[in-house]
Amino acid sequence: FADLVLETWDLQCERNGREHRTAEMGCQQLVVRRGQPFTITLHFSGRGYEEGVDKLAFNVETGPCPIETSGTRSHFAVTDFPEESGWSAVVQQQDGGSLSISLCSPTNARVGRYSLTLETSTGYQGTSCHIGDFILLFNAWHPEDTVFLRDEDERCEYVLSQQGLIYQGTRDYITSTPWNFGQFEDDILSICLKLLDTNPKFLRDQNRDCSRRNDPVYIGRVVSAMVNCNDEDWGVLAGRWDNHYEDGMSPMAWIGSVDILKRWKKFGCQPVKYGQCWVFAAVACTVMRCLGIPSRVVTNYNSAHDTNGNLVIDRYLNETGQEDRRSRDMIWNFHCWVESWMARPDLASGYDGWQALDPTPQEKSEGVFCCGPAPVRAIKEGDLQLKYDIPFIFAEVNADVVYWVVQHDGSQKKSTHSSVVGKNISTKSVGRDSREDITHTYKYPEGSEKEREVFAKAEHEKSSLREEDEGLHLKIKLSEGANNGCDFNVFAVINNNTDTDRVCRLMLCARTASYNGTVGPQCGMKDLLNVTLAPRAEKSVPLCVLYEKYGESLTQDNLIKVVALLTEYQTGDVVVAIRDVYIQNPEIKIRILGEPMQKRKLVAEISLVNPLAVPLNNCMFVVEGAGLTEGQRIKELEEPVEPQAEAKFRLDFVPHQAGLRKLMVDFESNKLTGVKGYRNVIIAPQPK
Repeated sequence: FADLVLETWDLQCERNGREHRTAEMGCQQLVVRRGQPFTITLHFSGRGYEEGVDKLAFNVETGPCPIETSGTRSHFAVTDFPEESGWSAVVQQQDGGSLSISLCSPTNARVGRYSLTLETSTGYQGTSCHIGDFILLFNAWHPEDTVFLRDEDERCEYVLSQQGLIYQGTRDYITSTPWNFGQFEDDILSICLKLLDTNPKFLRDQNRDCSRRNDPVYIGRVVSAMVNCNDEDWGVLAGRWDNHYEDGMSPMAWIGSVDILKRWKKFGCQPVKYGQCWVFAAVACTVMRCLGIPSRVVTNYNSAHDTNGNLVIDRYLNETGQEDRRSRDMIWNFHCWVESWMARPDLASGYDGWQALDPTPQEKSEGVFCCGPAPVRAIKEGDLQLKYDIPFIFAEVNADVVYWVVQHDGSQKKSTHSSVVGKNISTKSVGRDSREDITHTYKYPEGSEKEREVFAKAEHEKSSLREEDEGLHLKIKLSEGANNGCDFNVFAVINNNTDTDRVCRLMLCARTASYNGTVGPQCGMKDLLNVTLAPRAEKSVPLCVLYEKYGESLTQDNLIKVVALLTEYQTGDVVVAIRDVYIQNPEIKIRILGEPMQKRKLVAEISLVNPLAVPLNNCMFVVEGAGLTEGQRIKELEEPVEPQAEAKFRLDFVPHQAGLRKLMVDFESNKLTGVKGYRNVIIAPQPK
């Protein structure tokens, strides 16, 4: 027999991409999911393949030092039926000189970039030919993959959806901001693989690191560390919280991960400036979805940052309601992290499912700024000793807050107020733009028997709070929404739940604030020395907060913290109430003109009204949307936008992907920053 001569081959990127749900990554490269067969076609010249005469075998290799024993190299012959445990190759069909072969990886294969080599031999003569590279991802569709997720709608949302909503604002006024995850956009996959190859564990021991890339727990921990740069580890983002962002991008200005990851690569893996918690979480979510691990961004309102691990956050206020003697413990208005779905074969049973991963640099774990994966179930059950970092997240959702009022003589008085930490834990609903509350997955109902059991296990004493039906009760209310550029009222509402007259001093103070709990200058104040309350009476005291007072010092988080202190003269008891007021930005209006169809021009008309009493200068719109705009589109307005006037422009774009998409807009100017808007657009497929 003459030698078998391979002439051409076809990796069938398009067909395999469709079947493996990776088609949106483009058909320039073969991207497949583990445990699922993919087809390649070989064309021989001269004569076709003859079974029994010709032997065919493949070599797959990944990483710089492929070794069979590390699972990073495999050699396997073409056989009649698929191999159960390892890689396999099976003849599918033969047509003259062309041969279709179905290849399949094991469900526990290492993910990453592979090279594929074909070896042919006839008799004693053998040749080998490199036929290309492919990328292997985790497979949430395969029941034996450790990231298997049963529900198709959930797989679509948590693996395939390139856009989402991230919850911000305050516990009393939850807002959502659109985010372009863009995990299938050009070059993002190769950047995610580069991130794995830049991580210190890889640089220390390449063989060991690559051999562990079959484990989503390991990958999650690496990603959590690599999204921040606090370990001088070439991480993606630098965090900053002090409102000075001039030498980079303000964290509020980003609308997607694609821009951030591309900048990181373009500038030689130098950290991109700047991120805050939702930016870290969103970038980590993009990387995890890109690699095939189901992931979502979650927001915890009133999130405790407990530095000394005693599950108590002590805050000190002076008599005017100003923070005093700052402890390092903080209460963040909200804090975002990521949940990724995976089995935990490294733990006892019962801890599979959602795992919390927190890439925001806060505390070190095993010497590195990373956090997780922590099984959400273990957080709920108070199993603090399990891996990884459960005590820290347990504190974020369960710590007690004690407010001490420091009197002018230096003495401290413990105040009473109701429980605040770990509220309204939120994530985007599956398949809809609404909020799903997942607090119950992190904690048992407050005051329940189960909650007491968990706290006992975690050795956490919950301070007993005075029942609200006795003594004096204080609450801060808001009459209507607070709009940027407008004055608004807040009210201290006092209830006397006793049968006697009470005489009190009421201090009401408003300050601009950042979402991590730090406060700026005062922007409203009232000190009433003589508030008399009849038995069982209620009194409402207004405080007007003026734009001329808050406008200059409002941070880009748009928050004003209102503190009320009620001191009863007779007993000296102090009641504290705190409320964060979210200052609403104007709405961005987006109109779509024309019939939305793939590869056909569309026009978006984008506008916003300046609500302030001053002109806006240096106005800029930034628009992006996976599958819609081919990267970012930036429009700088030449003219200032006068008060109550409209900033407006038209954008032409050609959608290149069909289906439901989000067009996202960010507006920046000198006085109004980080204004977000989005519009859902359903793009009809191109007629065949």
